[in-house]
Amino acid sequence: MEYTKEELEDLKNFYKNQLLQDTLPFWFPRSFDKVHGGYLLMRDRDGTLLDDDKAVWIQGRAAWLLATLYNTVDAKQEWLDGSKLGIDFLEKHCFDLDERMFFHVARDGSPIRKRRYFYSETFTVIAMAAYAKASGSERVADRARRLFGKCLEYSADLSLLPPKFTGYRPSKAIGVPMIMINTAQQLRETIGDPRCDEAISKWIKEIEQDFVKDDIKCVMEQVAPDGAIIDHFDGRMITPGHAIEAAWFIFNEAKYRNNDPHLVGLGCRIIDYMWERGWDNEYGGIYYFRDVYNKPVQEYYQDMKFWWPHNEFIIATLMAYLLTGEPKYASWHRMVHDYSYNHFHDKKNGEWFGYLHRDGSIAQTAKGNLFKGPFHLPRQEWHCWKMLEDI
Repeated sequence: MEYTKEELEDLKNFYKNQLLQDTLPFWFPRSFDKVHGGYLLMRDRDGTLLDDDKAVWIQGRAAWLLATLYNTVDAKQEWLDGSKLGIDFLEKHCFDLDERMFFHVARDGSPIRKRRYFYSETFTVIAMAAYAKASGSERVADRARRLFGKCLEYSADLSLLPPKFTGYRPSKAIGVPMIMINTAQQLRETIGDPRCDEAISKWIKEIEQDFVKDDIKCVMEQVAPDGAIIDHFDGRMITPGHAIEAAWFIFNEAKYRNNDPHLVGLGCRIIDYMWERGWDNEYGGIYYFRDVYNKPVQEYYQDMKFWWPHNEFIIATLMAYLLTGEPKYASWHRMVHDYSYNHFHDKKNGEWFGYLHRDGSIAQTAKGNLFKGPFHLPRQEWHCWKMLEDI
């Protein structure tokens, strides 16, 4: 299929209206914590608070969202003030004495857990950068750049972080170059940093050389340091959502570089490979995990449908269609769009449920927890709206 101009216009209005009239009102202003700062995001289907703890990376994501809306949609004081709530909470409570960040804190900011990876830091970088642009704060901009520098150090030498495994079977994951591409792109777009272009090129090259396997038409979640497939449960596991997220970050870079044909082609190869492996032909939707050799997957939830891979597939397939005009990407976009808004979307209360069984039935009703909050869905709706607006 191909989209007509009228259909693209309808999609643009749909994403805009979903974001501004459905998704955002579910979260804000009810989630602003006016007592301790930050956001109260662990909510049930109707917005009831389930837990008042705070996931640090989602505090950063929410602050980024609000500042980005201020920068790109409308200079609403509520959005700027709301973003500041998150930035102030992150700065006051979420950095340990070694300048690494916590992952999980109590409502008042008391630390509960610190994890070995640095994703709290990457999302704080993009939050601070977006807020610095919105507010004009040079102090926050400087802190965003300094924190990005720490992320560069961690990504270049993971031994700086506590190890998760022994050194017996070393591996590396696509999550590091993938999230760092986005972090650098956001920093470059908002406040600028001369380190971004070269670093982004390096991470894209690493993904293409080590994780994209053209011979078997797959994108790996983790590989050996030299890019070899590790023939064990963890090494064979693939995550369609992560691969597709990387694809549209690569498309973003292609657009930044005047529609660079090599990068467009790389992103399309990733989508082609992971649609074939990720789409459930029987029930619809995107599998959470697969095995590269179609063997059983260790994780029991491997065939569930999580919300966020669908957000990434909606963005990536629409971008692929807009960049190439190929009808299959319009068809795939329509398939994943229709599945997602028919199964995840809560038409009564707004927002999306996070977790479905394989057959599309709701597994549980929480819309916010340590891993889900106002990010993947509103980012998808905002990004698709703005892409379509641009054309």
